[in-house]
Amino acid sequence: QVHLVESGGGLVQPGGSLRLSCAASGSIFNIANMGWYRQAAGKQRELVATISSGGTTNYADSVKGRFTISRDNAKNTLYLQMNSLKPEDTTVYYCTLTARGMTYWGKGTLVTVSS
Repeated sequence: QVHLVESGGGLVQPGGSLRLSCAASGSIFNIANMGWYRQAAGKQRELVATISSGGTTNYADSVKGRFTISRDNAKNTLYLQMNSLKPEDTTVYYCTLTARGMTYWGKGTLVTVSS
């Protein structure tokens, strides 16, 4: 069984930074593809960034150059460094783990960008 727990969300001013973390339980983190998604109320879920088990990254156009996804396999932890935050980045961010044909989701962490 895999459990994902996100942390690091909060309130930040426009132009500020936050680093999200996602701690994964279980023993398959090293072989998993990981990702961050976000979903605002009334809107479709949006891919933010992904990182493969081999370290290949992919970003949504809306966050390229501002967000960086990374992973620490020794700590079973996924990160999302978010810089130059904008009000439109405000929403709940979810961590995902995909391995062996299954995708697991965390419960999310809220990011609010406001002055």
